[in-house]
Amino acid sequence: MLTIGTNAPDFTLKGIDQGRVADFSLKLYQGKWLVLFFYPADFTFICPTEVMGFSKLAGAFRSEEAEILGVSVDPVETHRAWAEELGGVNFPLLSDTEKQVSRAYGVLNEKEGVNLRATFIINPAGEVSYVVVSHTNVGRSVEETLRVLKALRTERLCPTDWKPGEETGNPNLKY
Repeated sequence: MLTIGTNAPDFTLKGIDQGRVADFSLKLYQGKWLVLFFYPADFTFICPTEVMGFSKLAGAFRSEEAEILGVSVDPVETHRAWAEELGGVNFPLLSDTEKQVSRAYGVLNEKEGVNLRATFIINPAGEVSYVVVSHTNVGRSVEETLRVLKALRTERLCPTDWKPGEETGNPNLKY
């Protein structure tokens, strides 16, 4: 598993965005914040709630100068069909059919052959700033991911349940 402050592994994957297939790489997002999230599979029970949660808040992430990429081991054509069934997705869904990127990020459940639910926030320098991984049976909170992104962008100390506009601590202090 990647740790905070390490360089995020570069990758190039095919993906679907607004019905178009394209290549996506970490390098495309240099200088921006990136929310990279991994999920088990398309056409499942929990995954559409997360994908649509990110899709609904995509504008809020972009207003924080962040882009979103979703990754599963499903092929591009499965992503295309699923995105259409969902009524469209406001960010790219990437296909890691060879599972190399999932392994590089340490989130592949080798026994099941699918990803764990994992969220990485990568800063503009390409370093991992936030990681959360959970069991495949529990969906993540998209709102919490957005809150953490906003907190990271302040570059200040942000207490538990901090929200934008609330007091922050001096960044010269530790912890």
